[in-house]
Amino acid sequence: MSDKSIHVSSGTMSVFGLSRARPETAPTTAYLMVGERCLMDCAFCSQARSASTSAEMLSRVSWPACDNQVVLKAAAAAKDAGQIGRVCFQMVAGRDTWERTKQAVSDLRASSEVPICVSATATTLTQVEEILDWGASRVTLALDAAAERIYAGVKSGGSWRTRWDLLRSAAERFPGRIGTHLIVGLGETEREMLETIQACLDMGVTVALFAFTPVRGTKMQAAAPPDQAAYRRIQAAHFLMKPGLARLADMEFDGDGRLVSFGKPIAEVKAYLDGGDAFRTSGCKDCNRPYYNERPGGFMYNYPRPLTAEEAAEATELSLNGIKEPASRPNSVRGAR
Repeated sequence: MSDKSIHVSSGTMSVFGLSRARPETAPTTAYLMVGERCLMDCAFCSQARSASTSAEMLSRVSWPACDNQVVLKAAAAAKDAGQIGRVCFQMVAGRDTWERTKQAVSDLRASSEVPICVSATATTLTQVEEILDWGASRVTLALDAAAERIYAGVKSGGSWRTRWDLLRSAAERFPGRIGTHLIVGLGETEREMLETIQACLDMGVTVALFAFTPVRGTKMQAAAPPDQAAYRRIQAAHFLMKPGLARLADMEFDGDGRLVSFGKPIAEVKAYLDGGDAFRTSGCKDCNRPYYNERPGGFMYNYPRPLTAEEAAEATELSLNGIKEPASRPNSVRGAR
């Protein structure tokens, strides 16, 4: 890829008028990727060093390369036209990615007031501050794995604890400007995922939930996506946790770490969930990531749009699968945090 080009997600290409494709749901954030074929070798990632996928793939989405200035001009125009609310730069860990991302973010900031998020390869607090100084309004530091025991098996480089410490320090230093990604289905228990979500929310870190997506050509191509009911329960718990309607300490889990109670009456939980917002894409404002985890016609892990009444009812019902009224049970374990 030329150092004067940026990869643009296929949905964003259509919004920018650079493609004739007309997706069922258009992205409300412009997704741009700088770099290709990562120096790291994460087992689930199509950009991993050892992956045999196309260099234009990230997850199951195609990201064609386009001229920098064409892309940045299109992003500014799309913001002015009300087509997007944010631009999100995905940094691939490469030798020249840092300087190229700096230039792209700085150029876009000089020509537009569109909010910018950078999903960063930063490893120090100084680097996080530098990205914000470029003109980014937010920085995302992806954990991906919810538990330290999972991280070592699926991630490449560094450690979970080091990443967690950076996330915590960044959240303290730059309150309201830090987010993270968590991938459900890498082998963690529901309890482990919700422990990490609660800890992130308590630090003021925005959480974007992803469903593990097996991609051909990666080390985890034969692994299964997460159980649908488990994903819905985690989405529901996350939705209740964000405004403080529920906390991990009040939830109950069985001996396998499976959520069995939200710590609130089922009727009350159902009333909160019935609108369907719990099951939409989570993360930064205006982020909807259409079909990042899904195939058209398949199960919608993250809805990129408002749900219909039927969809909301089905998702709510699935999220309550296996959930019981709150009570102390000999075989249940309450959340610790």
